[in-house]
Amino acid sequence: MFLSQKVRKGREADYRRWQDEMTELARGFHGFEGKEVYPPGQGADGEWVVVFRFARIDQLTAWLNSPQHERMLARGRSLLEGPEVKEVLAGEPPVQPAVTVVISHHLAPGQEPAFVRWQQKVRKVQERYPGFLGFELFRPVPGVQEDWVSVFRFDTREHLDTWLTSEARKKLLDEGRAAFASYDVRQVGSAFGGWFRLGGDAAGHALPPNWKQAMAVLLGLYPIMMVLSLTTDRALGAAGVPGYLHLFIGGALSVCVLTWLVMPLVNRALRRWLTPGRETSARTHLLGALAVALGYAVMLAFFGWATGRL
Repeated sequence: MFLSQKVRKGREADYRRWQDEMTELARGFHGFEGKEVYPPGQGADGEWVVVFRFARIDQLTAWLNSPQHERMLARGRSLLEGPEVKEVLAGEPPVQPAVTVVISHHLAPGQEPAFVRWQQKVRKVQERYPGFLGFELFRPVPGVQEDWVSVFRFDTREHLDTWLTSEARKKLLDEGRAAFASYDVRQVGSAFGGWFRLGGDAAGHALPPNWKQAMAVLLGLYPIMMVLSLTTDRALGAAGVPGYLHLFIGGALSVCVLTWLVMPLVNRALRRWLTPGRETSARTHLLGALAVALGYAVMLAFFGWATGRL
């Protein structure tokens, strides 16, 4: 579920505390998988994007309709300017690094077939643009979500901006205005977002900045690559498996181990440094970066010694 909330100026700290409480509440309901909070980007005018993840729609609905959730919403209304915008999406989260755009469309009566045809045309044009990763169209969820929601992804913000500002898109929007009465656009992006759903103590805070994400991923990935190089790669090579194939197998194993075993440990160990939104000083950021760099040095020394002896 995507929420777009415009926070009143000067109430950001109260809003974060309120979101922390909302996370603790959601964690007590069956199916809760995680939450992400994205502070306003440049030009977003105080608009925060919040993502709640539940395993199933019925579990999300149970939380949304609960008296506890209603009471929390009532407590938080004074922190917001106007009502929140909510989209409920039933599907799998993206597994590729991406910049994601979520657009909700309020349709004019009887325009559903024309809207679907128009969206198919939009997708065909999008696919020709560099960096396009995928498109999904979500129908309304009865009783929860009235609008149609389209989600598309590009690999970088530059490629996304090329599409958003293109003449082709402007022409398509002009063509589609007969099918929808209004629409609303939100962007969510992170270079390594799938590996940094910090959950736990950090739930309710935004994702780490990209430079921290890159350092943490390298810290987790390098030892996996070295261990596989010294074990699996050698065994596959000795068995006569072609190089291109055992590189693919090694890559698949690296991604699986990194995603489900190593990154949760790295996140837990570095959470005070990784998690944005905390009252941290420049000294803390620097010491954390030096600690990660020290980890690099230790690994390089160890594997240098190990490969010299093997």
